[in-house]
Amino acid sequence: MVTGSAIRGAAWKIAADVPDPELPVVTIADLGILRDVTEDDQGRVHVQVTPTYSGCPAMETISHDLVDALTAAGYQHVDVEFVLSPAWTTDWMTEEAKAKLAAYGVAPPGPVALQLSVRCPQCGSLDTRESSRFGSTACKSLWVCRSCREPFDHFKAL
Repeated sequence: MVTGSAIRGAAWKIAADVPDPELPVVTIADLGILRDVTEDDQGRVHVQVTPTYSGCPAMETISHDLVDALTAAGYQHVDVEFVLSPAWTTDWMTEEAKAKLAAYGVAPPGPVALQLSVRCPQCGSLDTRESSRFGSTACKSLWVCRSCREPFDHFKAL
């Protein structure tokens, strides 16, 4: 017989493996936005997710992807709740997520502080400058490396 905690563990694992739609090299668990996954005795799964920022357009896709992944695994009743408090912070990202972002060409967030330079994910140089406060998404800024001259996204620290 499967216990409730084993079931919850399986549902959590499925939810944790859902990739972020904007940065598919990291999962929602890697980003730290997956807050909780619970299941009741009737097989209903409740997932709590915190957006990286209020109004994040990826949340609708993440919700659909969670429902799809869990129903494909046999769960018949899945609901997703967006939890806004406490607000997400880049401190919730795993070190593995930061390494995956860097390998993908996105500079991971550093400590929350004024950033005068960001290490270029292509060549490793710190001789970089911010080109635009907003990059391909609102949670990233656009930077340019003065050494290799390549533009890159930087995941903003919050």
